[in-house]
Amino acid sequence: LLTDHPGATFLYDVRSSWAFAQAVEAAGGRAIMSRVGHAFIKPQMMQENALYGMEISGHHYFKDFYWCDSGMLPMLYTLKIMSRAQKPLSELVAEFREKYFISGEINFTVQDAPAILERLRVRFADAPKKYELDGVSFEYPDWHFNVRSSNTEPLLRLNLESIVSKEHLEEKLKEVESLIQQDE
Repeated sequence: LLTDHPGATFLYDVRSSWAFAQAVEAAGGRAIMSRVGHAFIKPQMMQENALYGMEISGHHYFKDFYWCDSGMLPMLYTLKIMSRAQKPLSELVAEFREKYFISGEINFTVQDAPAILERLRVRFADAPKKYELDGVSFEYPDWHFNVRSSNTEPLLRLNLESIVSKEHLEEKLKEVESLIQQDE
C-alpha cells in the first residue's frame, strides 16, 4: 500500500505490536495509534484520511473500501507479496518473530477493574511513556504493555510485548499478572 501511496497514514490499535508502527514508518508511512473497536477506528481513519487501519483481532479497514472491514483484501495483498518474493509466509515473517515476543491477549475476570488499573499506574509510574488512550499503557525501551477493560465483556485484557527474549516476556508477564490477580 505504501508503494502505491507514499507517506500514507495507517492506524493500529493500542494493543498492537511495535512491529506494525516500526514497519510502516520504515516504509515511509505515518502510523497512528487508535482505541480498540471499529466504532473508534473508522471515525479516526476518516478524520486522519488514513489509507488503512487494523486491530489485532483480525479486523482490517481500508479507505478504498469505504473504511469497511475486509479479510479478503489482506489475504490478497499477502498472496501478492508472497508471489513477488517467491517465499513462503513463514520466511517473510521470520525476522519479526525473532525480534518481537508477544503475549497475545490474556483475559482476567476481576471484581474491581478501576482499582487494578490504579495499582498498575502506581507500580509502573516510572515508565518513560504512559498513556490512557484505551485502558492503561506503559512503554519501556525494551518492553511495553496495555491493560484495558473489554468493550463487550466484564474482563480486563492484557497484551504485553518484549523485544529482548521469550524469557524476558515471561518474566514481565508474571509481574503484571501478579498485580492484576492480587486480592482477586
